[in-house]
Amino acid sequence: MNDLIKSIQQRDPANPTYLEVFFAYNGFHAVMFHRLNNWLWTLGLRALPRFLSNIARILTGIEIHPEAKIGERFFIDHGTGVVIGQTAIIGNDVTIYHGVTLGGVGRIDDTCNKRHPTLEDGAMIGAGAQVLGNITIHKNAKVGSNSVVTMDIPEGRTALGIPARVIGGDERARGYGMPSRAEMDDLVTTLDCVVVEMGRIKDELNIPPCDQAAKPKAKTKKTASKAATSKAKAKSPAKKTATKKTSSKK
Repeated sequence: MNDLIKSIQQRDPANPTYLEVFFAYNGFHAVMFHRLNNWLWTLGLRALPRFLSNIARILTGIEIHPEAKIGERFFIDHGTGVVIGQTAIIGNDVTIYHGVTLGGVGRIDDTCNKRHPTLEDGAMIGAGAQVLGNITIHKNAKVGSNSVVTMDIPEGRTALGIPARVIGGDERARGYGMPSRAEMDDLVTTLDCVVVEMGRIKDELNIPPCDQAAKPKAKTKKTASKAATSKAKAKSPAKKTATKKTSSKK
């Protein structure tokens, strides 16, 4: 339990405290329920672990079949809507997000008793993804959000789309698909260079700062009075012509 909480603290960008994870993370609660239910299932019990897994689903919004095999430090982030099927196998340090389905294809028969996916160590499944059938998501592979996967994903690769296709080169999966600290440092350095270059160009072109840029002049009282007199003069000829017409009629 301590390893799981510490792993969540390291992998969640929200940087939660130990007590936050223990009391407020439904993914942590769902995994703890499953440890108990899976142990009861291995004892040959069926109804009790299924009942307890249903209680866990009501409390956490996460449905995990008691027979599913789950490794260490399994992180379900946000969690609501996650479904993990009966014959699913999940390795160590796997991360999945809300709305993920590890679903089966067909029924168990004499020829095939495995109908749900296998996620190897370090795999990451994005929010809303559907991983279906007896396939393998290999070590450190990633599945993009809302993708539908029905084929094996090679180690370290990324799959996207409906149906999912493998893209990109070898790359270790990262929580939220975020760049590493080294990559972020390179990006910040590049942006700093761009800002310096823009400042140099502004100096060469003698462009004033934004707060000192020319603003439209507000109308003064004199300009307002001039505008009023000009309007009055424009109206006066019309009045004179009107009076001339009335006098001629008389």
